[in-house]
Amino acid sequence: MENDICKVWDMSMDEDVALFLQEFNAPDIFMGVFAKSKCPRLTEICVGILGNMACFQDICMSISKDENLGQVLLQRLCDSDSPTLLETSRLLLTCLSQPEVANIWVERIRENPSVYDCVCFIMSSSTNVELLVKVGEVVDKLFDLDEELMLSWIKNGTCRSVGPSVDDSPEELPYFKIVPCILEASKQVRSDNPEGLDVYMHILQLLTTVDEGIQAIVQAPDGGKETWSLLYDLVCQELCQPDDPPIIVQEQKTVLASILSVLSAMFASQTEQEYTRMRKNMPLIGSLIRILQYMEGCGKRAVDNSKESKEEETGRADVNEEDFHLKILKDICCELLSNMLQELTKENTLEGLHQGHLNEQTCSCAFQNLLPLYFASVESFLEVLREADQTLADNLEKRFPSLKVHT
Repeated sequence: MENDICKVWDMSMDEDVALFLQEFNAPDIFMGVFAKSKCPRLTEICVGILGNMACFQDICMSISKDENLGQVLLQRLCDSDSPTLLETSRLLLTCLSQPEVANIWVERIRENPSVYDCVCFIMSSSTNVELLVKVGEVVDKLFDLDEELMLSWIKNGTCRSVGPSVDDSPEELPYFKIVPCILEASKQVRSDNPEGLDVYMHILQLLTTVDEGIQAIVQAPDGGKETWSLLYDLVCQELCQPDDPPIIVQEQKTVLASILSVLSAMFASQTEQEYTRMRKNMPLIGSLIRILQYMEGCGKRAVDNSKESKEEETGRADVNEEDFHLKILKDICCELLSNMLQELTKENTLEGLHQGHLNEQTCSCAFQNLLPLYFASVESFLEVLREADQTLADNLEKRFPSLKVHT
């Protein structure tokens, strides 16, 4: 029977088969399965079939408007079976990705507080990378669609009774906060799934678009140290490294933009925290300058490629989109770098020179990208640099005459 129903699962990717299943009230049959079956595999397959059927607009509308089915599917997020959770998350993401029905699901999730607890429980405790990535995509989509929902999840954290326990009394889930759960999931996916890391970093970035989100990060019991440490390690130890080719910045541009955006928001709001002290962050300044250097390398390559393919019309939209994302990354990178340079002392600068993060080449790259928009930051840093290395400061002034005029 499992083989037969798995064939139906595969066939349901065909629109005609999906319509046939809907005509014979398959969603109602599956409702009965969810209510009575004690076989996790059967539940997984039924949710999977619904997920395939939901890929087609009219069927998705029908499934989404069925309030009873909608509530039952959300309850599946409290399931203990990972494959069922994965198929449920896929189904939700499919529905949330269709504009005609997305609001129905956002409202349904907003009115169902158990979803928050179940999602947080998965993110904080699961080791199934595929499941974590899919749940992350659902959260990312939800936050992108509805700021009010994101705000309510940021403020959430009360204990709720969800799901039956062994003795049939309500099982109280732990006290969840959204940021630690996101961090835990990020740690699980970081080495195995770059796309998943991108998703979770974008969720963090979305949090920083509202004051409440920034406060949730920096007012954690550790003052945001865990978040800063994770993002710092990613930038300084894993992404865009010295032995990588410059083109790597193209591949990593979106995750880098998300990470640097969060770091920038944290740095601007928590300059008194120990982890933001500049003596600990010279490697980060070096990494920011390296990202800018790699982007310059990509820019030159893009110009060369455009000369070779002037007559080719296809692919221009993709190139423009890549340029757009690189520009966003550059803007975020420059903003954070300018803020950090302003905080440097003579001692920090000497340390940066000694460690090799600051030299004529890296400083020139930084100035080239920061001027003229961040003139005040560059001027402030140059004054400190003059105390640490007069010769280097003089050389930079010669390369950037606009600085000499104002000194």
